[in-house]
Amino acid sequence: MRPRRVFSRCGRDARWRLESIECDGERVEQISHFSLCFFFSRLFGFRWLPEMLSVQDYFDQLLASREGCRLKVRQDGDFGKGVYADVDFKEGELLLRDQMLFGCQHPSNKIDCLVCNFCFRFIGTLELQIGRRLFFQDIGLSSSHVCDAGSCSDVLNEHGASDSSDGDNVTDEKSYDDSHGCASGSKRAKVPLPKEIVESLMNGEKLLPYSKNFSSPLVIPCSGGCQEAYYCSKVCADADWNSFHSLLCTGEKSEAFSTKALLQFIQHANETNDMFILAAKAIAYTILRYRQSKAIFLSSYMKDRAHVMENFHMPLLLEAWKPISVSHKRRWWECIALPEDIDPSDEAAFRMEIKELAFKSLQLLKAAIFDKECEPLFSLDIFGHIIGMFELNNL
Repeated sequence: MRPRRVFSRCGRDARWRLESIECDGERVEQISHFSLCFFFSRLFGFRWLPEMLSVQDYFDQLLASREGCRLKVRQDGDFGKGVYADVDFKEGELLLRDQMLFGCQHPSNKIDCLVCNFCFRFIGTLELQIGRRLFFQDIGLSSSHVCDAGSCSDVLNEHGASDSSDGDNVTDEKSYDDSHGCASGSKRAKVPLPKEIVESLMNGEKLLPYSKNFSSPLVIPCSGGCQEAYYCSKVCADADWNSFHSLLCTGEKSEAFSTKALLQFIQHANETNDMFILAAKAIAYTILRYRQSKAIFLSSYMKDRAHVMENFHMPLLLEAWKPISVSHKRRWWECIALPEDIDPSDEAAFRMEIKELAFKSLQLLKAAIFDKECEPLFSLDIFGHIIGMFELNNL
């Protein structure tokens, strides 16, 4: 049986009490009083989790849920969290198989290869991958020269991605009518292949020798119709939609508050720092986890749902935030390394400029996916800590 948390609300000042945590009817932990404003200060300061569930307990439970895992996460006073082995391993033995929490493909890399938007494995035929890259090369795009947010977003539209057996996909040239403004990053003169050959590679009419020895999954389009995200399977497509993409999709079925603002946010991120995309995924992930938990929670209540949510709204949001709360983080503009070309005397101005950049990104994201019930997630402090988390922990 899963642990059950028991909350109560007391007094006019909306004070909250986590009375106990029970498992199979047995009380296992007693938590002290805290007010609603304390909830927010804990959320903003990222210090709420140790009182409700210690960081160590969180990682112990997480690793225990991974089949056959014999690793432990421990805290070291000098170096922070570390991964340790409980036993000796043989050479070549699998230590851990886990799923990434957040990830995104660099905009420039989208020119080089077509990958699943969720698991990032290569998708489509070898001919499609090569033909697609040749197409970009012919119109003057390269991975070292990305012109704008939409420049490499969709080359599968005209012939359409498909989940059927003939689902090899090709290019929407209309998306690149303005591509004459770009120039190739290479100084070498390139002799373009005839357009017909490039198209025949992408639509599967032309096969390359031995290409069948390098098979990849067929291309599955985004169910929201954004023509930005493609997948290796319906499993990945559904997982991405339920975890992030339903709020970050720019298609007609998007659940974003404003797809226009979302497009502006994406363009701004691509032009400045694509870690903003990762931060948006973290916020979307928390919002969707909150909504899913809320739906499950309210399914037990047929009446007085508004009163119930008045009492349980913040605990559900904090629970949704938990996987992010345990990560080491600082405000981005405080932890980012000073670039070599910035004079130390200009450091304060540089960090203020970084903070203003984050503020601009947050305003665009807020206009795109704001949820009143998840309002604390859209503070600059939260946003800055999320970006700082990626700055400090990125692979």
